[in-house]
Amino acid sequence: MTSDTGESRPEAPKDSRSTSRKAAASGWIGSALEYYDWFVYAQAAALVFPSIFFPEGDPTVALVASLGTYAVGYVARPIGAIALGHWGDRRGRKNVLVLAMLLMGLSTFAVALLPTYGQVGMWAPVLLVLLRFVQGFAVAGELSGASAMIVENAPFGRRGYYASFSLHGTQAGQIIAAAMFLPLSAFLSDEAFDSWGWRVPFLLSALVVLAGYVIRRRVDESRIFLEEKEERRRERPPFVQVLRESGMDVVRAACMTLVNVIGVVVSVFGAAYATQPGYGIEMDKSVYLWIPVVANLVALAFIPWFANLSDRFGRRPLMIVGSLGSGVLSYAYLWSISQQNVALTIVLAILTWGLLYQVWNATFAGFFQELFPARTRVTGFAIAQNLGLAITAFLPSIFTLVAPPGSANVPLIVGTLCFAITVVGAVAAWSARETHRIPLEQLGTKDAKPVPRAEFDRRRAESR
Repeated sequence: MTSDTGESRPEAPKDSRSTSRKAAASGWIGSALEYYDWFVYAQAAALVFPSIFFPEGDPTVALVASLGTYAVGYVARPIGAIALGHWGDRRGRKNVLVLAMLLMGLSTFAVALLPTYGQVGMWAPVLLVLLRFVQGFAVAGELSGASAMIVENAPFGRRGYYASFSLHGTQAGQIIAAAMFLPLSAFLSDEAFDSWGWRVPFLLSALVVLAGYVIRRRVDESRIFLEEKEERRRERPPFVQVLRESGMDVVRAACMTLVNVIGVVVSVFGAAYATQPGYGIEMDKSVYLWIPVVANLVALAFIPWFANLSDRFGRRPLMIVGSLGSGVLSYAYLWSISQQNVALTIVLAILTWGLLYQVWNATFAGFFQELFPARTRVTGFAIAQNLGLAITAFLPSIFTLVAPPGSANVPLIVGTLCFAITVVGAVAAWSARETHRIPLEQLGTKDAKPVPRAEFDRRRAESR
């Protein structure tokens, strides 16, 4: 077995290609299951929770409060990033993935058992917020741990492609989450759906806990972690190390993470804008159960292809194109909602979220992992990503406040804010160093030197 530098290393006990595929498969399955839980809540927060867990009256207050509970999960994520990042960098990628899965599944199952505002008053939103906080804490370690394990086991020159499997899994989780609501909303009356139908997808998290635990316990720990395990125990906590050694890369990655505003605009604020009575558009809720399914099916088809392009041409070009392209298209998407044009809304949602945003989404996991050295990789990725997501999570509520129900020019106001945020992400990507040809053992170090293009292409072709 050879390292990315071409130096001889002891042969792993199992075939390296088999190990790479096993890590990628477990990352896909685990991410799909955990993000199913995460996005089930997002769907319910936009479509159901305003009328169930909050007092009736002002629709703007109820909507802002509901989307605020969605945001609480993201507030918890930086805390989870520090705690679970430390766990992943000190105790192993495998261990943190099992812990994150258990916390996520149990907290999501508990949401299904919550009483409504009409039953217990203010205790309903309080308990909802607490469980969303646990969800946010848990999910903070998922993508950083899964993609670290995949990157550290990936074949030469194909880190981007293999890392995209964890993102592929998150998109599949969104599809499953949305698809769970579709038959319920189609076959149940509005009263039955609001009374008990919405609880069914949350109850199924019990199966997620069991499946996730079995899958994650069978994954092999990454080679590079095992080689440096003893040395890491003598070092400072990863949180301290990553801020001292890679502070600017944390800032860059956090700014790049703000491009997740596209998903927020399409699936969270867009759903509220299109379906909540206060805006006067009142598209059928089923439209916003179908949009995530169709857009993410398109994403599933293109993520591996875009990720493969990032291995050939570099991470930064795709990060920039994906950011700016989807940001520009958000204007048209919101305008189509304002025109009550359901067909055009679906098409533009697919183009904005399912295609252009995926140019960025397919690339960022591999790129973020490559910005940090192995000893702080999970922590650096987790802190940067979850700081950016914590900011992004408040955007639905901010959009609702600056463009509340009844206001004019919602597409222009929200579209401009969205595009400005994607510009920030594009600039951050442009300012970062290109990483796709840097050897694995040199990633995140001052001595990192890219493999010459001809040599890189030759060895990449051999590893396929």
